[in-house]
Amino acid sequence: MNVTQTDQQINTRLAHDHLLGLEGYSSEEIELVLSTARRFREVLYRPIRKVPTLRGITVVNLFFEASTRTRISFELAEKRLSADTVNFSTSGSSVLKGETLKDTVQNIEAMKIDMVVVRHRSPGAAHFLTQCVSSTIINAGDGAHEHPTQALLDLLTISDRFGYVEGLNVTIIGDIMHSRVARSNIHGLTTLGANITLCGPPSLLPVEVESLTDRDNVHVTSNLDEALEGCDVAMALRIQLERQGSNRLPSLREYHEQFGIKMSNMNQHKDLVIMHPGPVNRGVELASEVVDHERAVILDQVTNGVAVRMAILFLLSGHADVDQT
Repeated sequence: MNVTQTDQQINTRLAHDHLLGLEGYSSEEIELVLSTARRFREVLYRPIRKVPTLRGITVVNLFFEASTRTRISFELAEKRLSADTVNFSTSGSSVLKGETLKDTVQNIEAMKIDMVVVRHRSPGAAHFLTQCVSSTIINAGDGAHEHPTQALLDLLTISDRFGYVEGLNVTIIGDIMHSRVARSNIHGLTTLGANITLCGPPSLLPVEVESLTDRDNVHVTSNLDEALEGCDVAMALRIQLERQGSNRLPSLREYHEQFGIKMSNMNQHKDLVIMHPGPVNRGVELASEVVDHERAVILDQVTNGVAVRMAILFLLSGHADVDQT
C-alpha cells in the first residue's frame, strides 16, 4: 500500500480539534488513531522513512519540561511527515526574562505556525493555550494531569500484542498520584473496555482514588500479589521523586521489595506482559532482568510512539480528507 492510497482511505476526522487528554475521546476516535498509526508505522520500516503528507505545515514543539522520548518522538514524527519543525526550550528563551506562557505562544503564532506540541509542568496548560491562540494544540504532558499520546501508544502496543483490548486485565503499578500516564491510560483503557487494577503504596494513591472504584472495571489495591493475579498486562510507573514534594516512601529499596516486578513474578505469571512509559529506574519499578525480558514490550512502546504521533499530527492537521499529499 502506498502512502497516497493510505491518505485517501483515511477520510474520517476526529471530533476534537485538539488533543488535550483522552477524557472525552470516544472509542471510535481512539480506534481511528490506532488504525491510522498502524498505517503510518509501515513508513518507519521503509528504506526512505519519509512521506510528504504534512508538507507546508509548521509545528512548534514547546517543551517547558525536560523530555527525551516524547520530544524526540514528536520531532521524528513531524519530520517523517515532512512538516516544518521548530523546537523551543526555556533555556536561552525570553521565559527566563519573565515572559508569560501566553505571550510566548502568541508571539510564536504571529510567525505563522499551524500546530503546537506543548509540555508544561502546570496541569491545564494545554487547555489554556487553546484560549490564547488559534493553532491546533497537542498535549505532550501537563503536570500530573494527562499524557494522551503516551496512553495511545500504550493502547496500540497492547492491541498489537493481544489483538484486542476489551476484557483484558491491565494492572498499573506505582506512583499513581503523580502520574499523568496513569490518568490518560485509565481514560483510554476503560473506554475500550479493559479492566484496570491500580496498585501502589497508600501514600502514592490519589485522594480521589475512592471515586475510581465506582467504575465497574477499576479496582484498587496495595497488594502486588493480588494485583498480578489474573493480570494480562502489568504497566510499571516511574517513581516521580521530583513531583512528590515530600518523601512518601521509606526507601526505594523497600519500594522495590513490595511493588517492584521481579523475575519471581515473571516465573509465577507465565503470560504476563510488562510495559513501562520510561525512563526506567532499573532495580526500582522493574528488576533489570525484567526490563530485558522477552515479555517486556518497552521498546515496542517507543517505536509505536512515533507512529501514534504521526497519526495524531495527521488527523488534527486538517489534511485527513485531502486527496493529494
